[in-house]
Amino acid sequence: MTAVKLDDRLLEVSGAVVRFAPGRPAVDGVELTLTCGRVTALLGPSGSGKSTLLRAIAGLEPLDAGEIRFENHLWSAQGLHKPPEDRRCGVVFQDYALFPHLTALDNVAFGLREGPKSTRRNAAMKRLEAVELGHRAKAYPHELSGGEQQRVALARALAIKPDVMLLDEPFSGLDRRLRSDLRGATADALRQSEAATLIVTHDAEEALELADSIALMNEGRIIQTGAPDTLYMKPASLTAARLLGDVDAFEAEIKDGAAHTVLGAYPADGFTPGEKALLLVRPEGVKLDRADTDGALARITARRVSSGYARLTCRLETGQTLEARASLKENHRVGDAVRLSVEPAFAHLVRDEQA
Repeated sequence: MTAVKLDDRLLEVSGAVVRFAPGRPAVDGVELTLTCGRVTALLGPSGSGKSTLLRAIAGLEPLDAGEIRFENHLWSAQGLHKPPEDRRCGVVFQDYALFPHLTALDNVAFGLREGPKSTRRNAAMKRLEAVELGHRAKAYPHELSGGEQQRVALARALAIKPDVMLLDEPFSGLDRRLRSDLRGATADALRQSEAATLIVTHDAEEALELADSIALMNEGRIIQTGAPDTLYMKPASLTAARLLGDVDAFEAEIKDGAAHTVLGAYPADGFTPGEKALLLVRPEGVKLDRADTDGALARITARRVSSGYARLTCRLETGQTLEARASLKENHRVGDAVRLSVEPAFAHLVRDEQA
């Protein structure tokens, strides 16, 4: 018999609709594929439908239309709803939902049903050790830090060897340093579990750092999916670009095969003359030079220090502003005149959503 490869084991969401009231559905015709052994981040603003989609996959919300399948076995469809306990989904919510009267070890062992008690506890201990918490096996939730509670919740969800892992804002209650420390370890544990993983987040940095692929969600719909670097560098729209981080947009006039903007001309492959377009520019792609050199003339109107670099707000002669990032060792000051140019790799042309 031929072994089934991980990338052949898929969870597929097709045309999923979840409606709580008249008007726009909370989940509106979503198409999404999760692959075993890979981590997908579902990124979007609050109220975009992310958690509702996660709950639908887990079996906690029925679909009003569409389907959810795992390995071609139907989990959800209109008039069909496989209960959560039959889906082999591990779920980690924001509050971790640990049982306060059980130790860390007993929390992890809670979902294990097969074999004698000693076997189940050994399996639970191995899972705790995998998240580096074997030494805290006898501690109760109130004796654990936020990061430790998060790892116990992850170990408990992984203990049942789920086909699908679902995490809803799992790092939201942790401080910035702890979030950063836990992300890599969590992603490694999830990939090693060989489950198809979906992490819901509104944090672009988290999605870019954790995921093998990202699905961008807005107003109940998936607006773009792809590898993190591809989505960051080549967003499909201004909305998609803003979900992934700071970006400035400039109107572009399409003529003679190029997009002409206040920052210069850029290739316009696939665009027709006269078409409405926007040039999207990431801050790290903006280059600053002396005022007596070539480029768009601007003046620095604000300077802020952020995570080891200077964030500079520059006002162009047209009155438009854009953000640039510069080394802290560079002597840029508010009021300085500068010339701006853009590294083409950090500039991307999209159609104007308002046109």
